[in-house]
Amino acid sequence: MKSKTLNDYLKQLPLKRQKKIEARAREIRAEELSLQELRKALRCSQETVAEILGVKQAEISKMERRTDMYLSTLRRYIEAMGGQLDLVASFPKLKPIRIRELSSMELIERARKEVTRKKLLS
Repeated sequence: MKSKTLNDYLKQLPLKRQKKIEARAREIRAEELSLQELRKALRCSQETVAEILGVKQAEISKMERRTDMYLSTLRRYIEAMGGQLDLVASFPKLKPIRIRELSSMELIERARKEVTRKKLLS
């Protein structure tokens, strides 16, 4: 007996069910995007994001290829496109938990850097 492929199985389903499955598959794919895919989906150019962030376009290109970066860098990138970065921790048997302390820690860090910068300039 010949085994069926997933495509063979899906083709046997009613057309309405096939369309529902394909729609859900598109939703799932849309839930996970690279930074570049996200920027393109929002119809933002690297040049526009770079201008908002006050960096060169090449820096945005590098940022989109990074495998690791500071959360503050990622937050600035997302905010430059009009979004908001939320950090959520997931644990077995618990509801997802939104981490909020990092935003206040970032404000403290920004204030500290500003004070340091002013001291250096005076």
